[in-house]
Amino acid sequence: MTPLTEQDIRAAFVNCSKGEAKRLTVPRDLADRPWDDLDYLGWRDPRAPDRAYLVAVLDDRPAALALRCPTPTARQPRRSMCAICLTAPGGGVSLMVARKAGKAGQQGNSVGTYFCSDLACSLYLRGKKDAGAGARLHESLSLEEKIQRTVANLVGFIASVTA
Repeated sequence: MTPLTEQDIRAAFVNCSKGEAKRLTVPRDLADRPWDDLDYLGWRDPRAPDRAYLVAVLDDRPAALALRCPTPTARQPRRSMCAICLTAPGGGVSLMVARKAGKAGQQGNSVGTYFCSDLACSLYLRGKKDAGAGARLHESLSLEEKIQRTVANLVGFIASVTA
């Protein structure tokens, strides 16, 4: 993924108003992110634990989504599989719900899918972050094929938000 600036990120939101995009919390460590290892940039809002955001570059243009998710709890999460990267991380997965873009979103329509709770799918996939014992099923796919599948799952989710 190509590095993004705060301005790039704020301008890319497709399912919230410009005012909401201006007020949301963008990570301060953008320069330190492992951009070469990311298929998308995802983060949870430290000021609002029930909010998360993701930005992906599609057709050379960033597309960003505002997501709602359950507040993380201290109890041990149940092991479930992320629908994007097909990992069952020790930190759990969360149902992340995005308001649809445009008129459908204004009418209250939304779509959701299960993401790794910390939105670190790219890092789990590449082995850059430990997902825990038994988090990944053995597959005969190459890393590149797994990355392509993850990107396709992500693109499908973004398409369901923007449709």
